[in-house]
Amino acid sequence: MTYDKVKQASKLSVGTKQATKSVELGTALEVIVAKDADPRMIAKIVNLCLNSGIEITYVDSMKLLGKACGIDVGAAVAAIINE
Repeated sequence: MTYDKVKQASKLSVGTKQATKSVELGTALEVIVAKDADPRMIAKIVNLCLNSGIEITYVDSMKLLGKACGIDVGAAVAAIINE
């Protein structure tokens, strides 16, 4: 279900740096985090989302999240952007 939401999103920020930037700028509607990502890598964006009140959705696989985002490698984090 969540992978389909990512596929259907018209605008995404893929990766921890880009998603963090989107959250800081206030353009992220929802952040999708892969459960198998390195906890040290995702800790900053998870805390940022919790403090900003942005919804976090967890998915099982970095590989499947990357595929849903249209890239050939795994993605730890993706943010759905407000248009």
